[in-house]
Amino acid sequence: MNKIGIIGAMELEVDTLKARMSVTARTTRAGMEFFEGTLGGVPVVIVRCGIGKVNAAICVQILADLFQVTHVINTGVAGSLNAALDIGDIVISRDVIHHDMDVRVFGYPLGQVPQLDTLAFPGDETLIRLAMDSCEEANPGLHTAVGRIVSGDQFISDKEIKNRLITEFHADCTEMEGAAIAHAAYLNGLPFVIIRAISDKADDSAEMDYPAFEREAAGHCARLVEVLVKKI
Repeated sequence: MNKIGIIGAMELEVDTLKARMSVTARTTRAGMEFFEGTLGGVPVVIVRCGIGKVNAAICVQILADLFQVTHVINTGVAGSLNAALDIGDIVISRDVIHHDMDVRVFGYPLGQVPQLDTLAFPGDETLIRLAMDSCEEANPGLHTAVGRIVSGDQFISDKEIKNRLITEFHADCTEMEGAAIAHAAYLNGLPFVIIRAISDKADDSAEMDYPAFEREAAGHCARLVEVLVKKI
């Protein structure tokens, strides 16, 4: 039987999903609260991992080891790196890259983790398709795209850095957890999908846009996830 690990980046989003699930157990590990139960009749574990790649990777490993999840869904917000993506749009991960991994001095391409056989961690094709279908059902009229997500331990609000990420990675959006979640899922053989609502333009307007959109993004993501788990 499937058991789906749902990692939320926002407290608002996690609270919304918890309110709609039947909680059977609550477990604390590494400072994170894991809520186990069912959502729409589907076994799930819901957790807010905290900010940054270390927290995100630890969270996935706990989901794999302690809860034996079969799939991983991560939702949250991101800054747009694609002019066609506006605030409020949804990006579903075609693949995910660490943009702050740089060991080019040893012959690796920018973004590749040494001794791994991949530069980009590919999202699960079935989950991508189901996530697209779920977004159309849960958020009709919302623009949704499949694209490349890049992650690093920094909030991008500088045009020069934004342009560098676009040039070097041809990425569609940037955030702070997705690549670590994808990396940990990849190592554990778990199908995953990263879903991001665009909260800002990853430039000098980002600090103003992000707080205004956070609540709306949480609603979009929670509705999408609730539909998606029933389709897996």
